[in-house]
Amino acid sequence: MDKKYYITTAIAYTSGKPHIGNTYEIVLADAIARYKRMKGYDVYFQTGTDEHGEKIELKAKEKGVTPKEFVDDVSNEIKRIWDIMNTSYDKFVRTTDPNHERIVQKIFDKMYENGDIYKGEYKGLYCTPCESFWTSSQLVDGKCPDCGRFVEEKKEEAYFFRLSKYQDKLVEYIESHPNFIKPESRKNEMLNNFIKPGLQDLCVSRTSFDWGIPVDMDKKHVVYVWLDALTNYITNIGYDPDGSSDEFKYLWPADLHLIGKDIIRFHTIYWPCFLWSLGLELPKQVFGHPWLLTNSDKMSKSKGNTIYADDLVELFGVDAVRYYVLHEIPYANDGNLTYELLIERTNADLANTLGNLVNRTITMANKYFNGSIINKKVNEKIDDELIKMVNALDSRLEKKMDNLEIGFALDEIFEVLRRSNKYIDETMPWQLAKEETKKDRLQTVLYNLLESIRVCANALNPFLTKTSDEILKQLNTSDKSLIFKENNTYDNMKPEILFERIDKDKKIKEIENVK
Repeated sequence: MDKKYYITTAIAYTSGKPHIGNTYEIVLADAIARYKRMKGYDVYFQTGTDEHGEKIELKAKEKGVTPKEFVDDVSNEIKRIWDIMNTSYDKFVRTTDPNHERIVQKIFDKMYENGDIYKGEYKGLYCTPCESFWTSSQLVDGKCPDCGRFVEEKKEEAYFFRLSKYQDKLVEYIESHPNFIKPESRKNEMLNNFIKPGLQDLCVSRTSFDWGIPVDMDKKHVVYVWLDALTNYITNIGYDPDGSSDEFKYLWPADLHLIGKDIIRFHTIYWPCFLWSLGLELPKQVFGHPWLLTNSDKMSKSKGNTIYADDLVELFGVDAVRYYVLHEIPYANDGNLTYELLIERTNADLANTLGNLVNRTITMANKYFNGSIINKKVNEKIDDELIKMVNALDSRLEKKMDNLEIGFALDEIFEVLRRSNKYIDETMPWQLAKEETKKDRLQTVLYNLLESIRVCANALNPFLTKTSDEILKQLNTSDKSLIFKENNTYDNMKPEILFERIDKDKKIKEIENVK
């Protein structure tokens, strides 16, 4: 069997419709999952929704519906948007699934039996939107450090997880596994700001609301959100404290948890300690990706600056949106989204560099050779650089993808596309066509371009799936290899516009009218 690769996103919180900043994560995970499949891995890609908690209970009450009715609606909407973005997840999980709830109860009991959970009283500063308790020293200007909203003092009976017990083990593990937390800046932040100053035991149950998984041995408590949510990564692949499935044994540990930088604390402090309590291995890597900002500001409904993925797809098409979000957040720094920037990037990269190259090349092949091209091998020195670049693409792409530098991986492909456009200017096929003696050279030039386009189209598949398929269809080829081949044949090719150039002023007016 192929080598397995288990990748997860964070499960989306069902408090409302996800904006493009939330949606970025699923597109990023999808590009990685598709790339790994392309490289022969047996990929399992899991996403889904996080559906319990006080915030949900309050929102459902406001709407006059039950919490279950509320989360059913929102979960369906999240799944609809993940599907609009053409994402290839293998499983969409929900924390209201009866099997998940049953296993979470068993997990809680096992941790209690192991002496890692004990009963006490919680008194602390609580942020309802983030479902997080804070100490006064962690507050920023008296407000929640994550969302900037006011906190309130709460006191209630609760069960606690002995996080402090695992502090030294966690420091040692993170320091001896340099790739566990990426990027490096997040690792340093976790160690220096959160773990080394001292871990407090963690509240893992609540009694002040009902919308959660009941604690089996003490029914007036419900399991607190992070123990419930994080365990989805194991409950949905067959983990059971009384005996796990073969699927679990095959898939765990996860190869990559892909999450937003704002929840990296939960995934690199709470989650490892929970897993150790259960006697399980830790995931191989946690990547805390940056945010997609709007006009350099964090998106939020209260600021009125949210942009939704389905609206963007309606305006620009799915691959233009996928390209923008993947390209503009190359690795560790926040990206910025504006309609103007999206239009500029679509015109420059997708319409000009990619679309124009494909269209020009197929049109010339049809014009000069009725669309039938073979390699006449009338080579000149100028060809070597292009062919060398095409053949180096696979390994360059692999290096960037292995480092999770997705935006830079796209740059590698577009470098080859730009070089191909330059090659047209250098070889001037229209001049070669004027001389009968240069016909074989002309056919060689066009062959080199078609092979370059074919390899780039295949390389683009994880990122721009529809566009990749469309280019191969226009080339009339099913060759999925990522190397330049000397003896392919091209026949019966049909050029079509891949991306129309967008009139920026006209499009902005159209968007403003819709608003």
